[in-house]
Amino acid sequence: MSSSKVAAKRTVLITGCSDGGLGAALAIAFHEAGLHVYATARNPSKMEQLAALGIETMTLDVSSEESIAACVSKLPGLDILVNNAGAVMTMPVADTSILEAKKLFDLNVWSSVAMVQAFLPLLLKSPHKGMIVNQTSIASVLVVPFGAAYAAAKAAAAMFSNGMRLELDVFGIKVIELKTGVVRSNLIKNNKENPDRQPVLPEGSIYTPAKEIVEKSMRQDEFTEAGMDQTQWAKLVVGDLLKKNPPHVIWRGESALLARIGSVLPFGTLDGPVKKATLMDKVEEVIKRN
Repeated sequence: MSSSKVAAKRTVLITGCSDGGLGAALAIAFHEAGLHVYATARNPSKMEQLAALGIETMTLDVSSEESIAACVSKLPGLDILVNNAGAVMTMPVADTSILEAKKLFDLNVWSSVAMVQAFLPLLLKSPHKGMIVNQTSIASVLVVPFGAAYAAAKAAAAMFSNGMRLELDVFGIKVIELKTGVVRSNLIKNNKENPDRQPVLPEGSIYTPAKEIVEKSMRQDEFTEAGMDQTQWAKLVVGDLLKKNPPHVIWRGESALLARIGSVLPFGTLDGPVKKATLMDKVEEVIKRN
């Protein structure tokens, strides 16, 4: 497709678009809404389904300055940037590898900041007024046991997003957060199929008496088939984003409403339901018996 034809359409670049994930679902929904989509991922071979639909796919490693710069140089313009790429980490705080947690922050926080800095010149030139969309998740306001590192990274991403919202408004740039709840995707399934991604308690953990329950919770077995259908979620999100005056925060996905309500309730109100959903109540029973 020629640059002139691409520029004639409103354009959107989405990170983390491997087939079966939320980024891919967003790419399809934007494509069906008539936008020219740049779907990106570290491995382009993992976007074959998107390519088959006529969606333009590009290689992009959001953790590499060189890769980001190369991607920017290939675009004639950009109207919407969606920072979706990220990773999950589950482990008790007492057992968390700080080195691994820093890598998680690099991907979930600093890579999004790097993407904004790199693509901002294109967004500022957008005739439609540019838009930045950051995937911050309900984890940014609703932490669960063994998910503190991930929640902290998402909370940091949310604060950066909110700061950008205030700072870039004067330039006509809209900054929006996706407070996404539970949505069915390949993330948990892919982690379960990869032995290297299986969270395992280290030797000597204070949670060893409840090791089996804790590791089941960290694997998120209970959520494998849970959540809103990702196609439905993506269509709702894209519908929200393409409104004349989209909201600054979009709450979509299972438990998103609960998280939204919980964020304004007295501190700790949802502790009971959260502990039950993550098996922490059973962990407590075992620990107290020992």
